[in-house]
Amino acid sequence: MGNISGKLFKTVKSVFGKKPAKQKADRYHFDLYGRYPITLVKGKGARVWDDERNEYIDALAGIAVNSLGHAHPEIVKTIQKQASRLMHVSNFYYNEPQSDLAEALVKESGLDRVFFCNSGAEAMEGALKLTRRSAFKKGKSGVILCMENSFHGRTLGTIAMGKDKYQDGYHPMPVGFRRVEFNNTEALKAAADSDVIGIVMETIQGEGGIVEADPVFLKTARDLCNTLDIPLILDEVQCGIARTGKMFAYQHYGIKPDILAMAKALGSGFPIGAVAATESYASAFDHGSHGTTYGGNPLACAVALKTVKVIKEENICEMARVRGNYMMTRIRDLSVNWDAIRDVRGKGLMIGVELSFPGAEVVNHMLKLGVLSNCASGNVIRIVPPLIISKEEIDKVIDALVQSVKLCEPNG
Repeated sequence: MGNISGKLFKTVKSVFGKKPAKQKADRYHFDLYGRYPITLVKGKGARVWDDERNEYIDALAGIAVNSLGHAHPEIVKTIQKQASRLMHVSNFYYNEPQSDLAEALVKESGLDRVFFCNSGAEAMEGALKLTRRSAFKKGKSGVILCMENSFHGRTLGTIAMGKDKYQDGYHPMPVGFRRVEFNNTEALKAAADSDVIGIVMETIQGEGGIVEADPVFLKTARDLCNTLDIPLILDEVQCGIARTGKMFAYQHYGIKPDILAMAKALGSGFPIGAVAATESYASAFDHGSHGTTYGGNPLACAVALKTVKVIKEENICEMARVRGNYMMTRIRDLSVNWDAIRDVRGKGLMIGVELSFPGAEVVNHMLKLGVLSNCASGNVIRIVPPLIISKEEIDKVIDALVQSVKLCEPNG
């Protein structure tokens, strides 16, 4: 781990010597998170610093949130400018940033209308409500097909679609969902009967271990939705907004969803979520049939609009594609004939390194070496850094990963 120095140190030194955040959080915050024993106080680009002046490369980016890096100057400037002008108004009134962002996302997604909310889970709840509302208007009710090993958020509705472990202690679960094995095309065909009112999936499963939708599976889902006159709902909360080398991951596959959920990187760290849909499904919502207080506020929308503009102006999609390919190629080359690493997969800078053993200790050791990472699905090291990460920083992440795997592998 490095140390803060010079001008950057001056901006954070005031926090040193204060009562540790850990002590306060352990006393006053709900005990929900298995936190690592560091307190982060400053970020710049792909790096962060803690309150003991240690420097880290952030290969997690707040779980695929800080795609433009920490404290991007254009994002900071936009927040300051909009906050001094107008932060929040009710959706009873129009506001310019919301209208401009809606137009931008319609153009980028190829869909027709957008609804704004505050998080990925809210976006998915909105997508589910839109699906059921659309079926209702057609005189139908039924089940939504969802995928095994998925993760769509922490609300009751979203955990009802996902892994069993997130449902523990929250039963009875909301009904109206039927699970299908992800990437099992025959199982999908068999499950898609006349009772089904929608098919939902992550284009790339994140919490499930960075597992891409098979192109044939996704195309089959699209065809089934066309045949049954039901929506294909894609959750791109984690894989959307340039992470995979395109603005949206489905754009790699030559298909388009009817309903799309997005969040995370959309606000560059500022909370915002969105649901986009084709006109035929968006029109199922009437005045008052859905809504939000904070969603679409001028501050969040101004930041998200600037995020989209920076992604396009700085060619961030191509940057993610090239650097992701470089990173995966290097890790694959280093893992040849190494049983500890079973697979290296992903698109762009959404990368999963599957180990032959549990990965928690690898993450802990990478932290000691100055790299923030994460383990998904038990044994997959999830690497989702800022998309502006440099080649030098990527090499340091890879070095830390390899050293940590060597140290932690059984009989290593």
